[in-house]
Amino acid sequence: MQLEWWHWAVAGIILILAELAVPAFVLVWFGLGALIVALLAALAAVSVTAQLAAWLVVSLLLVFLWFKVFRPESHRTRVGMSAPAMIGEVGLLAHDVAPFEKGEVRFQKPLLGTDSWPCIADEEIAAGTRVKVVAVEGSLLKVGRTS
Repeated sequence: MQLEWWHWAVAGIILILAELAVPAFVLVWFGLGALIVALLAALAAVSVTAQLAAWLVVSLLLVFLWFKVFRPESHRTRVGMSAPAMIGEVGLLAHDVAPFEKGEVRFQKPLLGTDSWPCIADEEIAAGTRVKVVAVEGSLLKVGRTS
């Protein structure tokens, strides 16, 4: 049986659409590999064995590149960090904070499993201001203005 280019194109589209049902972000790379082989098969007469080998190599290369090169590691939740390690982190105030009033600070990277923390301050600071964690007091973060 000879696989035509459109067989690969249909298989690629099906695999990419299957990613919607199985959100592991792996099937999409096999789908893109199939689309690349469809392009290869449309441009040149290639045997079935060479098509399958090209699909396997391209798909595995795309998966490798995604998980090792292109995947942003900076968005990992820093669950293993300790409370003192939070000192110095910079965030954005989501709610106003004043002496004797709690506010809320949001971080770009989640700290200890969440990106939003209740906070206190020694001075009045308006929402939308960038602040730095200066101390951890129980479950509250003490924040101050960034320099």
